[in-house]
This record gives sequence, C-alpha cells and structure tokens, in this order.
Amino acid sequence: MTDYDQIQQFIRSDAYLITNHARQRMVERIISTYDLECAILVGEIIEEYTDDEPCPSVLILSGIRDIPLHVVIGICRDHLRIITCYYPEQKEWRDFRERR
Repeated sequence: MTDYDQIQQFIRSDAYLITNHARQRMVERIISTYDLECAILVGEIIEEYTDDEPCPSVLILSGIRDIPLHVVIGICRDHLRIITCYYPEQKEWRDFRERR
C-alpha cells in the first residue's frame, strides 16, 4: 500500500516533475500547477498500479473549484512523476472513485 504522506512530502519539497503529456492536459483543462499541487495534497488514492514502469503509480481523486479531478502519479524513489490529470466523466465512474 502506498504511503500518502510520502506523496505529500514530495509535493511540499518540490520533488516532482510534470510530464509533457500532463502539462498539455493542464493547459487544455485550465489547471494551474498550484491547483495541481493543492489537489494532490488533499486527495485520496483510489487505484494503485504496482507493475507500471518505470515506477509504480497511483490514481488520486481530488478536486479543484468543487470539480472532481483525477491525477495519475508515478512514485519513484526520490521524486514523483505527474503523468496526467483529467476531470472524470460521471458516466464512467461511481462517485468518481469506482469504475462502472
């Protein structure tokens, strides 16, 4: 099980990188880096992908401006990789936590 405190510590210490893909999605969805950081700090892990390469990753549910937000984060030994972020569609998720 992933330690959420570790994820928060990486964010607080600026030990993360945002992939080009995630940056593009942030621009498309008008999500600032500050919004993303805040969302990660208060979110919850809803799925874990332990076999992902180059490092295990998680799907976090959070929100910005009262809108649900999903963030996929790779957890490397000494930093996080923000892989993507998106507003989940209600037709695909139950309570935005469980896939339909």
